[in-house]
Amino acid sequence: MGSSIMEAKKLEVFEVGPCNDAYQMGFLIGQRFSNEIRSRLSRDLILQNQLLPFAQTLESQQLIKSLIDNNRKKFPGYWDELIGTAEGSGVPVLDVILINFRKEILPFLPKTQTNTKVDASDDCSDVLVVSDTMAIAAHNEDANVALVGHTYLIRATLSDGSSFVGYTYAGELPSCAFGFNTHGLAFTLNSVPPSESEIMAGGIGRNFTSRDLLEATSIDDALSRIQSSEISVGHSYNLIDTRWRKILNVETASRNRVSVCEVGGSPFFHANMYLHLQIEQVQDDNSTSRQERATVLPKETKDDFLSLLGDMEDNRYPIYMTGSPGII
Repeated sequence: MGSSIMEAKKLEVFEVGPCNDAYQMGFLIGQRFSNEIRSRLSRDLILQNQLLPFAQTLESQQLIKSLIDNNRKKFPGYWDELIGTAEGSGVPVLDVILINFRKEILPFLPKTQTNTKVDASDDCSDVLVVSDTMAIAAHNEDANVALVGHTYLIRATLSDGSSFVGYTYAGELPSCAFGFNTHGLAFTLNSVPPSESEIMAGGIGRNFTSRDLLEATSIDDALSRIQSSEISVGHSYNLIDTRWRKILNVETASRNRVSVCEVGGSPFFHANMYLHLQIEQVQDDNSTSRQERATVLPKETKDDFLSLLGDMEDNRYPIYMTGSPGII
């Protein structure tokens, strides 16, 4: 199985824009990657077994309506892009809405034995440093194994002539992983798990905030976009200013809580847990294990950073995943 994954086709890059409007951009992306989007949705067990059944219940209606209303009001253009992606690919709009808001919906699913561990799909790691001799932001994107073959790169040119590149999960807004733009701003993302009491139902979705970052004109602009986002769940952003050689780790939670840590000469490792924002979070053995492993590995050179992100020493929770825990 490992070799078949390694032989997966090369990541496709789709150049799009400038477009007449946001809907057209989404439509063209959906049309171009219709097969990947259809395939991803049909194989996404979280969508099929949890989100879609929940969306048919009465108790889900207010939550989903709030998410739609609040995100459409704050980001009308990105909302049009999302609808365009769904309609361009010919899949149900509801399916695309649900996968884009999965992090904002899953905490509110009724607690049953079938979904006590609702989403073990985010196991990405970052190691960052800005010293006199090197500035590095290294990221591994370890997501649900079902996403293999269901990701692509979007290179979009906007009406003002600027452009961005976003690594994109099929059917989702670019980018819930990493991206960069012609303003010299780049970012990578780490999912974090606030406890249920820390989550604001119906707030802004993380996919919308990160889509907004792709259009940030500077690291300060990116920070203000994050701070004004009124996020529902929480996230960790690694903001990289390539022009001014600056990296910030920004941890967020609902009710506009933000903590900013500037990365310096001491290498900074981030998995999927809060490190400096004081918040009640779900205990994540996977992230704790990766954090502890990262502290003992050498972090002197670029090669050290890359081998750290490729480390598979821990059989249960390796820094470099080849699928969900327990799946080889």
